[in-house]
Amino acid sequence: MADHAPVTEGGTPRWNPARVEDAALVTGGGRFLDDMDPLPGTLVATVVRSTQPHARLVSVDLSRARAQPGVAAVIGPEEVRAAVRPFPLSTTTPMAYYPTALDKVRFVGEPIAVVVASDRYTAEDAAELVTVEYESLDAVVAPRPALLPDAPVLHEEAGDNVATDRTFSFGPVEQAFADAAHVVEADYDFPRYSSVPMECYSVIANWQDTADGPAVETWANFHGPFTMVPVMAGALGIPTSRVRLHVPADIGGSFGIKAGIYPYVVLMALASKHAGTPVRWTEDRIEHLLASASGADRAMRFSAAVADDGTVTALKVDLVDNVGAYLRPPEPSTLYRCFGNITGAYRIGAVEIRARAVVTNTMPTGLNRGFGGQQLYFGLERLMDAVASATGRDVVEVRRQNLVDHFPYETPTGGVYDSGDYPAALDLAVKNAGLDELRARQAAARAEGAYYGIGVGLVVDPSGTNIGYVGLATPSEDRKPGRDKSGSTEHVRISVDMQGLVTVMLGSVPQGQGHATVARSIAARRLGLPEEQVRAIVDMDTSTTPWTVTSGSYSSRFAPLVTSAVVEAADRIAATVRAAGSVLLDLPPEELELVDGKVRHRDDPERAVLFRHAAGVVHWDPGALPEGVSARLYEEAAFTPREVRAATKDDRINSSLCYGFVAELVAVRIDPDTLEISIDRVSSVHDAGTVLNQQLLDGQVHGALTHALGGAMYEEFTYADSGQPTSATFLDYLCPTSAEAGYDLRTDHIVSPSPLTPLGAKGCGEGSSMSFPVAFANAVADALGPHGIEITRLPLHGEVLHQLFENTTTKEIH
Repeated sequence: MADHAPVTEGGTPRWNPARVEDAALVTGGGRFLDDMDPLPGTLVATVVRSTQPHARLVSVDLSRARAQPGVAAVIGPEEVRAAVRPFPLSTTTPMAYYPTALDKVRFVGEPIAVVVASDRYTAEDAAELVTVEYESLDAVVAPRPALLPDAPVLHEEAGDNVATDRTFSFGPVEQAFADAAHVVEADYDFPRYSSVPMECYSVIANWQDTADGPAVETWANFHGPFTMVPVMAGALGIPTSRVRLHVPADIGGSFGIKAGIYPYVVLMALASKHAGTPVRWTEDRIEHLLASASGADRAMRFSAAVADDGTVTALKVDLVDNVGAYLRPPEPSTLYRCFGNITGAYRIGAVEIRARAVVTNTMPTGLNRGFGGQQLYFGLERLMDAVASATGRDVVEVRRQNLVDHFPYETPTGGVYDSGDYPAALDLAVKNAGLDELRARQAAARAEGAYYGIGVGLVVDPSGTNIGYVGLATPSEDRKPGRDKSGSTEHVRISVDMQGLVTVMLGSVPQGQGHATVARSIAARRLGLPEEQVRAIVDMDTSTTPWTVTSGSYSSRFAPLVTSAVVEAADRIAATVRAAGSVLLDLPPEELELVDGKVRHRDDPERAVLFRHAAGVVHWDPGALPEGVSARLYEEAAFTPREVRAATKDDRINSSLCYGFVAELVAVRIDPDTLEISIDRVSSVHDAGTVLNQQLLDGQVHGALTHALGGAMYEEFTYADSGQPTSATFLDYLCPTSAEAGYDLRTDHIVSPSPLTPLGAKGCGEGSSMSFPVAFANAVADALGPHGIEITRLPLHGEVLHQLFENTTTKEIH
């Protein structure tokens, strides 16, 4: 039974209903795509992939595969060239991207051909008969080498490997640096890593030639953003309305990367066209690690102009993102997602930014939990430690001195921080960490010759993304008038049936966050109903589910945006039910309220009728409704906050609607003999505005910390200089387990409701994925700093530390 009673903290109500998603999952009743068989006669596809990182395709011979018994179709570069347009890109850079290679391959694992057969065994056997002749080319795999004049060029028509290059300046940057008492600068690198979901990519596609023209119906574990639907339609050359996409209620993990499935949806649609039947493709783990998607690795330089007292007066940021072999939409999003909050939690009045994306012979990148924020804060928060060192100040105090301390606060780049109390959150994190105790442990460890460090990471956590930020990749003078993009719109539909049962339909395609639980709870509260009388639907059908191009489960949109649309739609339904109740009670609607499943008089609760009876009036006796009341218990709401607009002519943008905050302290021990790093304690304090469900917030924090632990200590997609991947199995791509997450964790939160959302809620699912990696790195740097070890990159583990010590020793010898 759900708990309907609000829990109060600081005067702010919180509700903690039981998760409605769990029962099916823990009893084997989940509905994942591989469990579904929606179309009879579906055949199975296998993808033939490149074994070369960079090579011209001399020939692709499909004849032997086509001759195999049980094979229905084999398509390759020529079939793709004839039927598919290049995907629309976010910039005008001439770097055409198709679902397969055409004239040359640009990364190991790039699709070349698709075999469709009666079963997977037959398809894979036939795939081995596809003969590909290559002319090998030199490869480049890292961002800095890709910029060199003599680097191998991936896309000859572009002339070099730079996919986008923009410079921005806001405020008196040069003057601040000229007047600075200290200029602090350093180069940093953030690794390429991913999410490793339990379920890999999966697609079922059915091409249909109808009297109205071609249409494609697909099923995919695609989590959004739905900006990719018009991208798919554009590649297939059909109207968006002719692409019907189903997403099952259960997706076995995503954290962003399943947005990258869309080229396979297009590819399987084309395979279905040639086979004349529906086609199913399910990716295996090696395919996923080779060729699905990952977060972008970034090379960056951060420079700060600093006054004698430790105040940072200006910032210069040079970012180079490695987007892989193609500028695959929605890239270069990673560069710009945090544009409005690029100065982080600090009052920095002037900033200069250079933002570049380069292509390399590696897997294309895309969304990954905290995307853009992980990379940004690794550089910014390492820099703040360097500022503390340069000015002789404590790392906590130099941050406290520079914190934003009033709200709303407008950043130089156009972000508007809506609410918060950053000093209070930092103080609580320090208190919960027991910082004095940790420093005593550090002193004792150092006295024994051991390594112990304490690190801090503060992040402004953007939520409710304004998709208009992608426009910043195009200079303002080149943006076409009337073609600007903006927005954080989310749609929700609520209906009430003839027995008073309420259905809430969402377009947010969750992957385990508990969207159904929260939406059901909010609708029930707004309608005065027990939660058992409300159900939420989260599986997606683009032909029937309310959605817009901004819909999807990304950038922590659910709490600030989807719930706001739920409130609006529920309140409209409530108004109609009160009007219907007024007919039965012979009372004015404005004197009625919805409580405990009833429509009742505010001052005389005994005068009441059941909610379902009032709803019945609308269905069965609409003529009795008051004048002007529509006989409709079906409402769709689109929450469209006016605070998120397109980029201005001077390139300023409020790149998210809401901005939360995370303060994190991490303490680590490093074994002096093995250099193995162990986490001693983590103190994490979050401000996500109004807490809608404490259990879910805690789960999101714990999940983000574990996800971040992977990128901080274990996970990295690596490539040999030749371009061959060296982390294509779990033997080399290491993921943390529950054993590695068994440290002393102390989580807490403060509540600063957002004034921009009806419930005051902000997002919370990404925060620690941004703050933990750099707090961890700062702790390791603190532990090893006395020994001359500098930390400029992740991940960090014993092998990396051995190399750092060895390099330091070598330098000392020379």
